[in-house]
Amino acid sequence: MAQPLAGVRIADFSHVIAGPLATHFLCLLGAEVIKIEPPTGDVLRNYTQRKELRGMAEPFIGANAGKKSIVLDLKSQEGQAAARKLIASSDILVENFRPGVIDRLGLGYESLKDENPSLIFCSISGYGQSGPMRDYPAIDQIIQSVSGLMGLSGEPDSAPMRVGFPIVDTYSALLAAFAIQSAYIQRERDPERRGQYIDMSMLDASIVMMASVFNPLMISDQEPRRTGNRGFSLAPTADTFDTAEGAITIGAVQQNQYERLCNALERGDLLLDPRFATPDARMAHDVELQAELVGAFKSKTAMEWEEILALAGVPAGAVRPVRQVLDLPQIADRGLMLDVDVPHQDLKKATILNAGFRFERDGPGVSAPPPKLGEHTDEILRELEGRT
Repeated sequence: MAQPLAGVRIADFSHVIAGPLATHFLCLLGAEVIKIEPPTGDVLRNYTQRKELRGMAEPFIGANAGKKSIVLDLKSQEGQAAARKLIASSDILVENFRPGVIDRLGLGYESLKDENPSLIFCSISGYGQSGPMRDYPAIDQIIQSVSGLMGLSGEPDSAPMRVGFPIVDTYSALLAAFAIQSAYIQRERDPERRGQYIDMSMLDASIVMMASVFNPLMISDQEPRRTGNRGFSLAPTADTFDTAEGAITIGAVQQNQYERLCNALERGDLLLDPRFATPDARMAHDVELQAELVGAFKSKTAMEWEEILALAGVPAGAVRPVRQVLDLPQIADRGLMLDVDVPHQDLKKATILNAGFRFERDGPGVSAPPPKLGEHTDEILRELEGRT
């Protein structure tokens, strides 16, 4: 067998994060992704604090390994003609220009669908291709603000807080990849092999990502509020606590988990206290219960408690710095990393993340390096000339 998307060609007109990350997931599944870049290159190539890596920045490597790069000036007739030939040979097109830009370049869906009726065309934008905010410029941080996500992060009395990585870009990319694969399966089942247009909005995606907040609001008018490190259940035993060294997060949300927690802490007396006997009682006396837990957790380190509680059947995890996560034996066991060559004099090899799931066979992964700017231009143009 081959990878799921082997033989699928994607014309990738996207840049920075959401679009390239969407096509990266498809590339990991075997698609041939041809990255169309302007003469100055994707700006993500320069997103690095290491000046010597500009042109091959770490985020660029992680989102573009295995792709091919072709440089085209889409404002020129020659560039547009070459782009149309490439699109005609492709199954999928992905772009994340501001709404209307791809149409002004003469490469919009309406101008392409007649000559390539099987084309799946995905547009990713901040607010979508319709609505009063359609033309507003947006990046991840802006959508975090507009979507209400920033208003949910932090302690109850804190100011709005951005999530510490581009979460909207990342989720939008995953949702776009899911939509593209769904449209591809739909096309392959269609006797006429008809493609279609996908309108992907980062604002829409972020609201869907927060379904656990928006559904209670819409159904029961339940106003969301900042809860700090409290879990979704709001149980006092689903929170983060300081220990003798480091902090630990626990998630004892069920009655049996609470009982196991008390036994693991050697605080069987808490099980006999009527204030804490039931979930409702614990919620009513959460301050008192958490005061008891704070004292109990101080007797050992976070790492010690993590093992003790896990063995007791209580969901728990020590709060780790990101760097320490890479050293977890669990991560080494999962095949989550890919080693790729890098065409750069100061960085010959790099380790990047794989897709985050495993197949029994022919699963996700790439072996080719991220492309140098325009590295495959001549090769692809010759191939396209050969098709005409």
